[in-house]
Amino acid sequence: MAKVELKGIGKVYDGNVRAVDNANIVVEDREFVVFVGPSGCGKSTTLRMIAGLEEITEGDLFIDGERMNDVPPKDRNIAMVFQNYALYPHMSVYDNMAFGLKIRKTDKKEIERRVNEAARILDIEKLLDRKPKALSGGQRQRVAVGRAIVRNPKVFLFDEPLSNLDAKLRVQMRAEISDLHHRLKATMIYVTHDQVEAMTMGDKIVVMKDGKIQQIGSPLYLYNHPINKFVAGFIGSPPMNFLTVKIIEKGGQIVADEGSFEIVPTAEQQKVLKDYLNKEMYFGVRPEDLEYVKTPASKNNMQMKVSVKEPLGNETLLFVSTKTQQIIVRTSPDVTFQIGDTVNFKPLMEKAKFFDKENELSVCDDVKAE
Repeated sequence: MAKVELKGIGKVYDGNVRAVDNANIVVEDREFVVFVGPSGCGKSTTLRMIAGLEEITEGDLFIDGERMNDVPPKDRNIAMVFQNYALYPHMSVYDNMAFGLKIRKTDKKEIERRVNEAARILDIEKLLDRKPKALSGGQRQRVAVGRAIVRNPKVFLFDEPLSNLDAKLRVQMRAEISDLHHRLKATMIYVTHDQVEAMTMGDKIVVMKDGKIQQIGSPLYLYNHPINKFVAGFIGSPPMNFLTVKIIEKGGQIVADEGSFEIVPTAEQQKVLKDYLNKEMYFGVRPEDLEYVKTPASKNNMQMKVSVKEPLGNETLLFVSTKTQQIIVRTSPDVTFQIGDTVNFKPLMEKAKFFDKENELSVCDDVKAE
């Protein structure tokens, strides 16, 4: 397989519209890297520049140490799986998978061997004679992946391949693509706006926003050590809660005052927060890091009212409100809550985050951008 390096890659469209700005990414050999971010963040544009479908305005792209900026797509030895499958409707599954090899004038027996092998890996051997219109969404996606496999490329590129599938099938195909990565030991780059796909599939995640890379790291590193408020809110489901608090000094301690309650940070957090006295900050805490307490806690008690509840069977999500702000809490289904109830929660301060209100950077963590 191959190592892919993006060095200062940028894309500027007509009218000085900047889609990607100074992207520096290293995809190691056999690594599964996910580009994730909201619509318009530049992730698909970056993928298309790797594929050769978009011209690179700035910087250099290397595959296995060879500069690829001016190499046409057909000579890059990559294969791409598109969101809309891009299957030829008049061809059978077999012919769709074999088409690229026929264009390259590959030997007929070799084509047959590769198509049958890919069909066996993807469990679509019984579908080879069918036309795409006779296939389900999941089967069409397998065919599109199979067409990529037969090429035996150095790098697989996936552009939001599961977004057209229903929720149950997405979970199944997610597992299948991950399993495929392990079996093929392939270098894969995968684009999605779904952070659950990113967390469950990627060895490494590249979080993008407005054409800029926000942070690069393993799924758990990004979850536990987000570099800024955007990454903290994007990675994790439900997302991290953010409360506006004012940092004050009270009784010789640094305290975060929400208005309805006060929170005492850890000793380590207080050392940093001294520099933010009398300033507003964002206090970030994940829904799973809020502990329900039956009676008000003596310290760091957050008293709020239940405004919405969502029972999910294995857990219940509560939307709870202070006088001015609302957050989400993940709770046990064993505890019964009614809308309008006054409830008490205690944050796990070791996992809580504080973000500068001006630049939105995490201030109490020693975080790596990549």
